Amino acid sequence: MSVGMSEILLILLIVLLVFGAKRIPEIARALGRASYEFKKAKGEIQRETEELMKESEKLAEAEAKRPDEKQDDTTHG
Repeated sequence: MSVGMSEILLILLIVLLVFGAKRIPEIARALGRASYEFKKAKGEIQRETEELMKESEKLAEAEAKRPDEKQDDTTHG
């Protein structure tokens, strides 16, 4: 389902009637800022997730290379 030109014009007309011509630029700026902040936060979350994944992979590799210490503990106790 796509939005046609007539639907967009109707939405813009309703926005104009509800908020008035003076507030539309203010609303557009607020929406732009919100969109920017959302994209920024999304990027930060993606970077942090990638860093955590790399860190857990390194820990898993180190764990796999390390000799099994649990077997040594059970033979001495």
